[in-house]
Formats: sequence, C-alpha cells, structure tokens
Amino acid sequence: MTHHSTPAPSADARLAHAWLHTARFLTTAPTLETLPALEVPEFAFVGRSNAGKSTAINTLTQQKRLAFASKTPGRTQSINLFTLGKQGVTDAVLADLPGYGYAAVPREAKLRWQRVMANYLLTRPNLRAVVMLVDPRLGLTELDEALLEAIRPRVQDGLKFLVLLTKADKLTRTEAHKALSIARLQTAGGEARLFSALKKQGLDEVAVLLRQWALEAPAAPAAAPAPPDDDPPALD
Repeated sequence: MTHHSTPAPSADARLAHAWLHTARFLTTAPTLETLPALEVPEFAFVGRSNAGKSTAINTLTQQKRLAFASKTPGRTQSINLFTLGKQGVTDAVLADLPGYGYAAVPREAKLRWQRVMANYLLTRPNLRAVVMLVDPRLGLTELDEALLEAIRPRVQDGLKFLVLLTKADKLTRTEAHKALSIARLQTAGGEARLFSALKKQGLDEVAVLLRQWALEAPAAPAAAPAPPDDDPPALD
C-alpha cells in the first residue's frame, strides 16, 4: 500500500509560518484619523463579503480567532490592525479591511466605507501591499475591478498586489487552472495564487511572499491625494 505524504515545508516556509504566527491584535480604527501612524510595512487584506478573508488571515497566522468573521456579512465597519514580529519587535502590520458588496448594508454606511477604504488605500503612507481575496467561482467582480483600478497608480509606483483565489478546493483542476489564468489577465500580469484554507493549498507560497515583502520593505509607494468625499469607488 502506497502512502502519499505531503512534502515538508521548505526552510523559508517554516520561517515565514513562525513569523506569521506571531500576529497579535493591535487596534481597531473606525476612521482613518484613529489609525496609528506607523513606519513598518503594512499589508491590507481586502475582498467582497463572503470571499473568505477572515478564514485566510486565521489560516495564515495559524490562529483560529484572530480575524473575526461577522455573523452578518458586510457589517464589520472598522479597519483592524495586527502586528507581526518576534520578541516584541514589530516587523510589519496586517490590516483587515471590511468586506464590501453585501446588499443588506444601508446605502449611507456603504458610501461612508467606500470613502474610508478608498482614502486608506490611496493615502496610507506605509502601505506596501494589497492582498485581494476572490472567490474563484465568481472571479473578479466589478467591485474588485473598481478597487484594483483605484489603486493602479500606486501599484505602478511599486505597491505589491496579490489576488488570492480562495476556496480553491471547490474547483476541479481544470477550473482552477482557468480561474488562475483569468485572474492573471485581469490583474495585468500581477501576482495571483490559488488558496485553500481547508486543504492548506498555497499556504507556504503566500507566507513566504508576505515575509519577503516585509524584509524588502522599500520606500513607500507615493500616496495619492485623498479622493473627494462625493466620488468614492463604487464598492456597493
């Protein structure tokens, strides 16, 4: 009887997982003004409600309840920050942004959060990377594309961008290959990875990538002027 064992993670992956496991809650900010000014690299996790964002963060950090999935999708209305770094030294920060696109949220609340998210993504000085969580069965929706379009100038200036196709275990091999190809086209050749919290697919790759981005820590991509309050990206 033949046993197929999972390959052991590389030394880089083990280091990256140990680093991500240090994630600790730092603060929750309902407005940009309440976000702490930080100089360490910040990685923003964004995505539609129900794209699996909280599950991905908890899986990457090997912590069951670090990021909370709201029982009512779309109702979480704050940016939550988590520090990363061993022995009390903060190397980087994960920013968990509210899910967008959930129909039950009142329009006024949607508009307010469009402004907060757009301003954060365009103007946060220490933002180094955006990780977009996408359900590959839906692909990049108009909302995802609107957000990608909003940050494109910063991406061109060096902001890292990664699309994580979550719940990849629900796809056949052919479907997964197709979804990945489409995502790479839609992100104009940007980083895209298949990811499954259940099967731990893509976990090593993403962990290594995040740690690599933190170690590189280049000068912050130029922040754009804040968009006018009456013209946020249409994330509703």
